[in-house]
This record gives sequence, C-alpha cells and structure tokens, in this order.
Amino acid sequence: MTSQKTCRYENGVLINLSEEKKMKCIFISLLLLCSSLFVCCHSQSPKQSAATETFPPEISVRQADIRYAEGFKLDYRQGYILLRIQDPQSPNSSEYCFALRQKGTTPPIPTGVTPLDLPINRFICMTSLQLSNFIRLKATEKVVGISSTRFLKNKKIRQQMAEGKTQKIGIEGNFDPEIIMSLAPDVILISPFKQGGYDAMKEVDIPLIPHLGYKETTPLGQAEWIKLIGLLTGKEKEASEIFNGIENRYNTLKKRTANLQSRPVVLSGEIHGGTWYAVGGRSFLAQVFQDAGADYFLKDDLRSGGIHLDFETVYNQADRADYWRILNSFPGNYSYEALKAQDARYADFRAFRQKGVIYCNMREKAYYEEMPMEPDVLLSDFIKVFHPELLPDYTPVYYNLLKE
Repeated sequence: MTSQKTCRYENGVLINLSEEKKMKCIFISLLLLCSSLFVCCHSQSPKQSAATETFPPEISVRQADIRYAEGFKLDYRQGYILLRIQDPQSPNSSEYCFALRQKGTTPPIPTGVTPLDLPINRFICMTSLQLSNFIRLKATEKVVGISSTRFLKNKKIRQQMAEGKTQKIGIEGNFDPEIIMSLAPDVILISPFKQGGYDAMKEVDIPLIPHLGYKETTPLGQAEWIKLIGLLTGKEKEASEIFNGIENRYNTLKKRTANLQSRPVVLSGEIHGGTWYAVGGRSFLAQVFQDAGADYFLKDDLRSGGIHLDFETVYNQADRADYWRILNSFPGNYSYEALKAQDARYADFRAFRQKGVIYCNMREKAYYEEMPMEPDVLLSDFIKVFHPELLPDYTPVYYNLLKE
C-alpha cells in the first residue's frame, strides 16, 4: 500500500504532515471513535475561505451525468477524474476531494488532493446503506470489512463472513484498529454523524471516503450514489444501467399519482425517550410520500433532516392523519395492541383507530441493505396503500398495512 500524504491548515498556513508508522493504529482508532474525516482539499467554510488552495484552471473533458445526487460531483479531466464530496444539506461544510486515476498512470493532479488508483478492490463499509450499493452491483467480494451484522440478511455477505473473507470490525464507538489494519483495506467508506463534524485528522495510510447517500433529500438522489461505487469498483457501466432502470421505473410510477385529487395525510415516527422523532418536510421520506400521492403531516416544514417533537405538537398536527408509517425492529408479532402498549396515547390517533398503520419490521425485511437501491419498490409499497386501485396486482415488499 502506498503512503498517502494529507494536508491541513493551521492559522492560515498549509501544513504537510510526515508519516508516523508507529502511531497509525492510534490515529485510526481516534478517527473511528470520533467519526471524523481528514480534509484532503479546501474547505468552503467562511472562516477558512481566505486561506484555502484553489484548483488550477484545467479544462474538463466532461462532467459525469449526475442528475439527482447533490453530495458528489465527478469532473473528468486529462488523465484523471476529480471527485468532490460535500454534505448536500450544508453548503458551507467542508469539501473532500480525490483524484481518481487508472492504476499504473501518473497524471499531474492538484497539490493536496488524495490520489486513488482504480479499480479499488478492498473496501470497509460502515453502514448498510453503503453495503446496498455493492449488493446491487454484485460486488460484495470487494467488501472485506463491515461495522455491524445486526439484522444482516444478505446471503452472499453472510457466506463471506463464514469463510473469513469479510470480517466485522466492531460497532460504532468500539472499532478494532488491529482488525482494520489486518484487512489491508484500500479505502474506508465513512458515514459521519451529523453532529460529529469534519475535523482534520493526522496522517493515516488508508484513504477515507465520505459516503453521504443518507444525506440526500430525494430517493433518486440517494440511489444515484451507486454511480460513485460503480466508478470506484470498475463497474461504471453496470452502475449507470442499474440506475437508469431505477429512474425509469420510479418516474413512471410517479406519473400515475401526479394528477390525483384525493391525497391522504400520513404521519411518521414514534416516541423514543419521551420525544417523538420524525423527519422534516424536505426529507427523503417526505418526497416519497408526495410522489406516492399523499401529503406528509410536516410537508410545510423546511428542514431536511431528523427533528424532535413533543407529543402534543405531533398530535395537534396529525391527530386526523389517515395513515401512520412506522419502521422498527420489534421482537415478536407487532400489532395495534403492541403499539398501544408502548404508549396509550397512540390509540387517540385517527390512523390507529381506523387501522391505517403502515409497518415494516427490520428484523424480517432487509430494509437498509436493499431499500436504498429500490426506491421504485418503496414507492410502489406506498402507492399500494394510499391508492390501491393504481396497483391492483402489486404485492408490497417492505411496508404493509398492519391488520391486527
């Protein structure tokens, strides 16, 4: 594995960090525990804008056709591809840059940008969402490490783990740096916490690539991250073909609900620790509800991420909602009685009284392993509930109306 040089700014000065092999495991442990990322190019933060590098004015050969995803850009240049990754929900957040080049080539690349040789063969995935890209591309053999096996259902990955080809690196907050180093990954896909920040880290030998598909606010935007994984794994053509199929099916379904006059209202979320967790009106889920011909109870909310509400606020806005979407991992048979046992106030919602709960149990369904690459299937599930006459012969995959 080649040594990787990184850079960071201190007091407006670009500092090159020398390699310290003996500290490698400590750095990695710190990195994973803090869910942080090293900055490999300039930050667009207002505080650092005056001190950051700028890229030379090279002429792009072409830009990749990224139609929905807002978290990454691919700029094809002479001899390499400039990959830029940035939180799509935070325009002032740090930007992470990589120069993707074919193995054996040495094109001139901007100073301070981390080079990556393609194709990449050994990945560590931190989330099921990342894993879903490899599953759909039939490239799971390239995944040598995963962070958790809870509710893991994919037979290929489970077989790889049984054979020792893929290993568990620990759980969030307790990763094992020795296992990580023994796997000799080419890259680690990072999925930073929203509150974790993007702190510059000291030098490590393993490139860290943010995978921010979970930050996308549209279902097709999230699914389009398969194009990045396809490029990194040498399956660029396959990824484009897969995404084009997803896009066509999704948009065809979306057209069916475009002119509906009757649009039910749908509530989402549950109480956890005394607080109702939901997502804002500009979120991935709100978009799916809209495309399925329903109105999310927070459709006028301008936030895109998760939000916390008190029960009274939710009840005042959704006591008359027609449907209630719930996703959890209930151990056993989930029913209206089980839901009421969690909080007696749940029974006051109209969606509860009229049996309008839409339910998916992650213990039974490979939701996060497959759903990110099946937004068309998710959309079909909701259309079947909201407007069953539009899909009379369809059998839901993830979500069903709770009947008992």
